[in-house]
Amino acid sequence: MVATGVLTDPALREAVESVPRELFLGEAVYRPEGAAWVPVRREEVGEAEWIGMACADRTWVTQVDGLDADRADVPVTGSPTSSSTLPSLVVRMLQLADLREGSSVLEIGTGTGYSTAILAHRLGDGRVTSVEYDPGVARRAAARLDAAGYSPFLVVGDGLQGHKERAEYDAVVATCAVRHIPPSWLWQVRVGGTVTTTLSGWMLASGLIRLTVAEDGSASGRFTGDPVSYMPARPHERPPRPAFFRRRGITRSGRVDPVVLDDWTGHFVAQLAAPSAEVMTTGDGPVLVDVATGSQAWTEPSGSGWTVHQHGPLRLWDQVEEAILLWQGAGAPDQSRFGMTVDAEHAQTVWIGSPDGPSWQLPA
Repeated sequence: MVATGVLTDPALREAVESVPRELFLGEAVYRPEGAAWVPVRREEVGEAEWIGMACADRTWVTQVDGLDADRADVPVTGSPTSSSTLPSLVVRMLQLADLREGSSVLEIGTGTGYSTAILAHRLGDGRVTSVEYDPGVARRAAARLDAAGYSPFLVVGDGLQGHKERAEYDAVVATCAVRHIPPSWLWQVRVGGTVTTTLSGWMLASGLIRLTVAEDGSASGRFTGDPVSYMPARPHERPPRPAFFRRRGITRSGRVDPVVLDDWTGHFVAQLAAPSAEVMTTGDGPVLVDVATGSQAWTEPSGSGWTVHQHGPLRLWDQVEEAILLWQGAGAPDQSRFGMTVDAEHAQTVWIGSPDGPSWQLPA
């Protein structure tokens, strides 16, 4: 990480060198193989390979749909629900938060406890409060932190509520993604303090941002443009969606090539325009399904262009297309040109260039 310029803070480097990541992986992790997650056990691969896995700059999934890797006897399918984030992303988040000696931090998502240990080593145990939603995950993280010699203040609960008993904090750092910034985070951060988090949604597009809190309780900041993602906070997970059956509904020619959704920023813009929709892919093109209303939109090639089919109360492709054209009209800037404002009433807006530029409201 030092060689690639990711790790530049000497104090943070000392923390990374001192915290044994292999301890926080536990006794097993999941390795992806096709659509399945295969449990890999420490005792089976041997200590040398396990240390190599721990020292690799990659994410190791530790839980899938609530099932811990050390309890899985066979490959499983499903969605990851806990993991040990790749160390370079941990470092990126903490450096972006601009933590200093004496800073107090509220970490949202203890997870395996690895990033919590990095924080505790960097700032001191008494300066770190970490909240974990899953009681089992929290219990294992506490044991591993204790074994590593760290004693931060640990809380089991909904991280979206923060932890007001130990406020005010100099910074909030979230190791999960959110659809919008919880007001409690802003209330619990001092004036001039920061919130560093990943903004995501049900299309699973993401943007890393640091917000600075103002005297009136508002906050603003810019996205970094880093192509990173985190698992969504449990309360912000996608609800079950209606089954998708192609319904032709209203048909028209498309004005935007659906391939734009493969672009990191284009995907993010589409999510801003249709925040309650999921996106799937087929051989013909993307499919949008709104989990709230059942509305759908899907595309298929037609000659040298595209045909769009929309059904239901929302015209999802109209919403996405208008946003994409607006973004392209602004020069199709990358995500680092985007910013966000949360006003004193907690209305949240993502904009291009400046608050006066093209903008979209986030769902409450």
